Amino acid sequence: MSRIGRLPVAVPAGVEVKIAENNVVTVKGPKGTLEKALPVEMSIKLEDGHVVVTRPNDLKKMKSLHGLTRTLIQNMVTGVSQGYEKTLEVNGVGYKAAKQGKKLVLSLGYSHPVEMEDPEGLESKVDGNKIVVSGIDKEKVGQYAAEIRDKRRPEPYKGKGIKYADEVIRRKVGKTGKK
Repeated sequence: MSRIGRLPVAVPAGVEVKIAENNVVTVKGPKGTLEKALPVEMSIKLEDGHVVVTRPNDLKKMKSLHGLTRTLIQNMVTGVSQGYEKTLEVNGVGYKAAKQGKKLVLSLGYSHPVEMEDPEGLESKVDGNKIVVSGIDKEKVGQYAAEIRDKRRPEPYKGKGIKYADEVIRRKVGKTGKK
């Protein structure tokens, strides 16, 4: 049995879950509304303040979809109640980030500033050398944070670039001269 899949998803107060046909789940909360079409093989039921996901049989595909479906619902519920955020750090001499309206402007040692438009439903804030991406959809928050990081990944010698706040960069020792 999927250990994650069989756990019920608790629906907190102020959050409303609707399950339509073809497993289209709509979660409405204080921060907004999320809608997602989940695998039709799973049966999703709302039972006294909990969402319960069950699978039809024990095929390998069904087992893997079981845990996935439950986690996607959990992420939607958490998103509309608390939201998600990812913090990135800009490290390096002359590297900086700034906000211009809905645009994130990054100076990353290129000959031009890199401009990124905040996607729909996401917000980015700049605080010194930190960039905080926040929103209600976990997938979109992670994707946008990854796109920002991709503009200049951290390098292993000096650690310059954009890294996640909780990321540890494995450092390398530079070249040494002849004796």
